[in-house]
Amino acid sequence: MFSMAEQNPTGSAVRRARARTGTTLRALAAGIGVSVGTMSAIENGKVALTIDRLHEIARYLDVPVSHLVSPHPDRAPAEPPAGPADTGWRTFAELDLDPALRAAVQVFTDLGYHGATMRLVAHAAESSVAGIYHYHRSKQQLLVTLMTRTMDDMEWRVAAADAEGRSPAERFALMVEAIALCHTVRRDLAFITATEMRSLEEPERHTITEARRRLQRRLDEAAVAAAADGSFTTPDPRSTARAAATMCMSLPYWFSPTGPMTPAEVARDYAGHALAMMQVQAR
Repeated sequence: MFSMAEQNPTGSAVRRARARTGTTLRALAAGIGVSVGTMSAIENGKVALTIDRLHEIARYLDVPVSHLVSPHPDRAPAEPPAGPADTGWRTFAELDLDPALRAAVQVFTDLGYHGATMRLVAHAAESSVAGIYHYHRSKQQLLVTLMTRTMDDMEWRVAAADAEGRSPAERFALMVEAIALCHTVRRDLAFITATEMRSLEEPERHTITEARRRLQRRLDEAAVAAAADGSFTTPDPRSTARAAATMCMSLPYWFSPTGPMTPAEVARDYAGHALAMMQVQAR
């Protein structure tokens, strides 16, 4: 039921077009008036598309219909692989989540973990409860999987941004930019990870907590090093680094992909705000 194998090329073409425009699965589903589960099934080639529906998708994504019906995947740019092998930390492909996980994102975001049930997840995924349990043994496992994927994705991006910096101050600014990008592009997943920590059970809560601490330590170390070389003049670089991270974590509460600023613009602004908080010394 949840196999990721493509059954026809149109669904994959829709997914590539959506990824190129930076549109989330949820936004596209809402834009054409279908559920997230149906949209996921379309992209996985499990639902046949009518001509009218193809035109609706093309209009929403602002692409020619021909881009959605090409039988040749190589006619469209390939999505970059997500993970440590990808050095393009500013490039975001859709995370590989099956329909149950995508539905869980929707339900957890709308109702919270404790307000969600496996029946509601199954309904959002347009599946049966038994079908969900066949692949995911519990609601807790859904939450753990989503948080783990989110933190893994964020960690490699922040590490890549850190490695790109030529000085402690630049490393700090690039890492803030990466964290801000993750909290805008992956807005719903970041929101769940930030608000549902107390819903995690051990030992997974400890694992996710440690991942968050590793990210903060990277920021702290860069901030302290920049203060030591005179680039930052704030009297307390560690506390200011924590304030910068907290500022990024608030982004899912207000950022909208339909707003006036793109994720990249917001992330650059937040890097600038963080440098201002550090009282950066111009050289």
